[in-house]
Order: sequence, then structure tokens, then C-alpha cells
Amino acid sequence: MDTFYIIVGLGNPGKQYDGTRHNIGFDVIDSLIDRYHISGPARFGQALTGKGVIAGRKVILVKPLTYMNRSGEAVQNIVNFYKTDPSTHLLVISDDIDLDEGVIRMRKKGSAGGHNGLKDIIRCLGTDGFSRLRVGVGDRSDRRADLAGHVLGHFSAQDRKVMDEAVDRAAQAVACYIEEGPDIAMNRFNTPRARKETAE
Repeated sequence: MDTFYIIVGLGNPGKQYDGTRHNIGFDVIDSLIDRYHISGPARFGQALTGKGVIAGRKVILVKPLTYMNRSGEAVQNIVNFYKTDPSTHLLVISDDIDLDEGVIRMRKKGSAGGHNGLKDIIRCLGTDGFSRLRVGVGDRSDRRADLAGHVLGHFSAQDRKVMDEAVDRAAQAVACYIEEGPDIAMNRFNTPRARKETAE
């Protein structure tokens, strides 16, 4: 079986979640689908997938349908089916409340940083040794604020413009990761400004 790069964007299914902070991973996947004319979506177990080519490499784009807290189930099924090595061929895209809005950060491995989707993927795969691309969704300086309300909220028109630019940059980072590897993608696309680095 051919080796595919598996690119997972995290989010929640359902129209009520479209455009929310928590669904920025889905937004990046949609951008990649449009940019590279990826086929699909097709149902694969507990996910929607698209299959195509980015930067000359075969890819599977994935949007889990299990809701955020159970993302690992869908990812594990696809990783197992395609016999993928997560350390070299899996990239997970998620929102991050600890990065300023529009900031993107790629890492080759690390903790979940409090993100329930990443936490479940780590649990199901039994490893945190996979690349992840975090997209900042705003300065939540008041730690007493309602977290669920924040991540499930929508962007203002002005903020949406910033995030659209971040989604475009994130899609470019994914292509660079596939073509040139995570180290070069990190050097080229990790933006310098961030309110707080999530613990790795």
C-alpha cells in the first residue's frame, strides 16, 4: 500500500459549529481541498476524507465526525488502515487559545497542551510523537472566562479577516511540511508573536 500523508483538521460536525474558533482545523482542511482540488469528501468510518496530491505526495485529508473530545477514534482508524507511521506521516491541525489570534505554530511532537482533541488522539495512538499545527484563536487573558463559550464562539468580521489570512498561511505550512519536512516548515511558518507558548 502506498504511503499517504494523513492531514487531520480538528473540529465539531454540524452547521452550528461552522466558523467557530474550535473549528479552525476544519477551515484549514477546506482551504487545502479548494487549493489542491482534492477529491471527496467521502465517508471513512467516523470521518470525512478527501484523497489527492499535495506537493507531489499522496495525501488523505481528514475531518473527524466524532466531536472534538473523541477525535482519537477516527484518527486511529485511519492511521491503522493506511499503516501510517505517525512520527513521519501524520499532521494534526487544531485551534489554540494560548496563541494570539492568527499566530501559527508547528511542532514535531509534544503534549496536548490542554486541548481535548489532541489529548484523545494521543490516548488512542499511544504516542505524542506526531506533528501538529496549532492556530491561535485569540487572547483569552481572563482565565476565569468560560472556555467552552470562547472556543465555540464566532469571530467578529474584523477577526475573521485575520483568521482567513492565518488559514491561508496554515495551508501553505501544510504543503511545506509535506514537501520539505517539519523542520523547514517550522522555520518558515512559525510566527514570532505569541501571548504564551503552550507547554510541550
